[in-house]
Amino acid sequence: MSDPDDLDAMDWDDAYRGEAGFEGAPPWNIGEPQPELAALIREGNVRGEVLDAGCGYAELSLALAADGYPVVGIELTPTAVAAARRAAAERGLTTATFVQDDITTFTGFDGRFDTIIDSTLFHSLPVEARDDYQRSVLRAAAPGAAYYILVFARGAFAADATHQPNEVDEAELRAVVGRYWQIDDVRPAFIHANVPAAGSPFPVPPHERDDKGRLKFPAFLLSAHKSP
Repeated sequence: MSDPDDLDAMDWDDAYRGEAGFEGAPPWNIGEPQPELAALIREGNVRGEVLDAGCGYAELSLALAADGYPVVGIELTPTAVAAARRAAAERGLTTATFVQDDITTFTGFDGRFDTIIDSTLFHSLPVEARDDYQRSVLRAAAPGAAYYILVFARGAFAADATHQPNEVDEAELRAVVGRYWQIDDVRPAFIHANVPAAGSPFPVPPHERDDKGRLKFPAFLLSAHKSP
């Protein structure tokens, strides 16, 4: 696992403004939901009101709203929140709401969400904030709510990568989430990302690419639920 201080050194709002060594949008913004999560939606695994935890530019929220789901995206960085709100307005999506807040401490949604989706947020948090994050989203979950986490697996990045995300192995992921949620499944998955430009703080690792030329990083997809 990387030193959390490395990740904390990144200014996430700078990243979304294109001022953190990226040219244009950051690589994780692929202009659509992550394919692993899009499959969950197609297969009918999303229900009721949805929390998009750490929504970023909110392509997942926007896709859910386009399908008629009421969805709330919570994101710390004001640049991403403003972009998500503009996109929702431009697309006429009235069931998507975006809130600028810290996902580890947010309040005001107790027992509200039937589905909570973490699309590549977990590995972006400092390790010491993981428990606060789990407590916050559990508090916001309705009884029986479904919870999905798409997170980088250990080995997704070179050990010496700058600002390396806090990758996990399966046992580590189960230990953190299982303290608060009933885990249903953890399976190998992929996180798709655009190829970073030269000089990016995230160098290109030697991973396979998808049919759109995007990198396929090894990941886990965790499925869990809140006890009724």
